[in-house]
Amino acid sequence: MIHIVYMSRAVRPLSDQDLQALLDQCRRDNAARHVTGVLFYSHGNIAQLIEGEAEVLEPLFEVIARDGRHSNVVKLVDKPIAARSFEDWSMAFHPLEPSGFEALQGFLLPQHVPPPPSTLSIADAMLVDLVRLAVFGADAAPTESEPAHA
Repeated sequence: MIHIVYMSRAVRPLSDQDLQALLDQCRRDNAARHVTGVLFYSHGNIAQLIEGEAEVLEPLFEVIARDGRHSNVVKLVDKPIAARSFEDWSMAFHPLEPSGFEALQGFLLPQHVPPPPSTLSIADAMLVDLVRLAVFGADAAPTESEPAHA
């Protein structure tokens, strides 16, 4: 099993309908492939961690990299893992208009995104925190009630 982490830039801002369609597509396609992970989106910035079998993820990443909805795809990590860290697909986002996103299922506001799971190595947990910071900005840093990864 491996996980891949990448960042990219949306070619245009995604509406709430775009985000819901993306989430629906990810849930459907990833369930069929036994792929799990997390996808962050904020103001056109995209970051994703996907995990699954190498023979599934490697061609999937190639499809993702060619997807016309984003550009500047940069793979940050591609390495073996001992166990999944994200059992369910989830998408977090920074609301452009908070009221417009309240009805979306499966989305988390940045301040409600849990810290990376303890199953991640310290280096990978730090990377996920840095990716979250890059996508959401300093306002999404863990609060005092949320433990930060060291």
